[in-house]
Amino acid sequence: MRMKSGAKSTIETGKAILGIEFGSTRIKAVLIDQENKPIAQGSHTWENQLVDGLWTYSVDAIWHGLQDCYADLRSNVKDTYGIEIETLAAIGVSAMMHGYMAFNEKEEILVPFRTWRNTNTGQAAAELSELFVYNIPLRWSISHLYQVILDNEEHVKDINYLTTLAGYIHWQMTGKKVLGIGDASGMLPIDPTTKNYSAPMVDKFDSLIANKGYGWKLPDILPEVLLAGENAGFLTAGGATRLDVSGHLKAGIPFCPPEGDAGTGMVATNAVKQRTGNVSAGTSSFSMIVLEKELSQPYEVIDMVTTPDGSLVAMVHCNNCTSDLNAWVNIFKEYQELLGIPVDMNEIYEKLYNHALTGDKDCGGLLSFNYVSGEPITGFAEGRPLFVRSANDKFNLANFMRAHLHASVGVLKIGNDILFNEEKIKVDRITGHGGLFKTKNVGQRILAAALNSPISVMETAGEGGAWGIGLLGSYLVNNEKKQSLADFLDEHAFGGDAGIEISPSVEDVEGFGIYIENYKAALPIEEAAVKFSGNVPQRGSC
Repeated sequence: MRMKSGAKSTIETGKAILGIEFGSTRIKAVLIDQENKPIAQGSHTWENQLVDGLWTYSVDAIWHGLQDCYADLRSNVKDTYGIEIETLAAIGVSAMMHGYMAFNEKEEILVPFRTWRNTNTGQAAAELSELFVYNIPLRWSISHLYQVILDNEEHVKDINYLTTLAGYIHWQMTGKKVLGIGDASGMLPIDPTTKNYSAPMVDKFDSLIANKGYGWKLPDILPEVLLAGENAGFLTAGGATRLDVSGHLKAGIPFCPPEGDAGTGMVATNAVKQRTGNVSAGTSSFSMIVLEKELSQPYEVIDMVTTPDGSLVAMVHCNNCTSDLNAWVNIFKEYQELLGIPVDMNEIYEKLYNHALTGDKDCGGLLSFNYVSGEPITGFAEGRPLFVRSANDKFNLANFMRAHLHASVGVLKIGNDILFNEEKIKVDRITGHGGLFKTKNVGQRILAAALNSPISVMETAGEGGAWGIGLLGSYLVNNEKKQSLADFLDEHAFGGDAGIEISPSVEDVEGFGIYIENYKAALPIEEAAVKFSGNVPQRGSC
């Protein structure tokens, strides 16, 4: 009861901090107290749309989702504590990184938001990687910008501002065109010395497009880069209205720099120190390893980004993770409903995931390609979810589920094998977070086998990025000792808690190794599926 009354007092006195994160399938809001513990939450479910061949979320969907998520948070606070949220100590906004949101001088979006999921930027990414002598991924904002230039899209001349989803929402609520360094590093490479966009690359890009005669140069249209702990503006009256349509929330609340989901994942897993890392596994997956030094060479499948305080990070990003796995779980849900059995999704996941661990370590020869969308690491601009088996494979439910769990982190393994086997990167701790780890021990054990490394999962793993950006808000207003971000997190958020660790067994590692070799050998099957699926000629009647 004391905890509840303490949380109520924290909210009433305006000392709570709000973290909001826009994930691919869910928008989540978390209120945390002065001890950085979650005390209320809200959420909104949404989905991207494929429009004219490009993945997008409409501006209306963005604002409706934010407002509904905040309204759900308000309801949670009212139901739990019997009060309204009137003011807050700080607010932070995080969202999926990369993509393309371009606006004219009237603040009108010029083309629908193009998300990280789009893979239509191959020519631009390849040319920029060569120009910069630096790996520029397809999903980075600079790739999208150069691709629309190559495609001679009419709107380019009218660009006044280019930002990410987090940067857009932050701008509209504070009036500030800024971005946290972690999110900014997914727009254009960051110089680890200056903690700003790479000046040589900016110059090269402006020279590259000089003959186009646009009325802007790259520095004119990019957000200002801020580090964790720097003030990023205050909630305006208009921003307060856009967030809280009930009108209770007051203007003037400070904001921390808006960040991407990679940065908030690092914060939420206490993985901002060198030689630490984390894996986020949900709709997409990515690993982040904080480096002691730069890699020996650029790699097409490894992105160089930064922590929210500017340390260099090697990122392996996979477009697909649990979407196909979830689709199969839903098939079992439908079957259960067909039998008239009450459905408890948590129970379904727990039963199926744990049963998977009883399967053969190599999945009995079964293979799954979870490519709902393209997968650049394995060379696919488009994807086709695909399950493959031969007549002699051991086809049973345990192997079937294990194959899909292996597939969810299979591409992640391919990318990380470069870091660990070729670059000999050393890590002291890797922490997992995201939906894959909600069923205790299972996703953790599968990932440990994939990376051949101990994996820790904390109790806060399910909190994810909304809690992470909330912690960055706390770092802005509660860092009286002027500590580094890593020290602040150690002392004030985690208290030395490293989570529960699972080490891989030799058998699991060997089994995953066999699975991944079969997987790589079978990639031509996925290639054929992409080539022919949806384009099969109609057969005449016999």
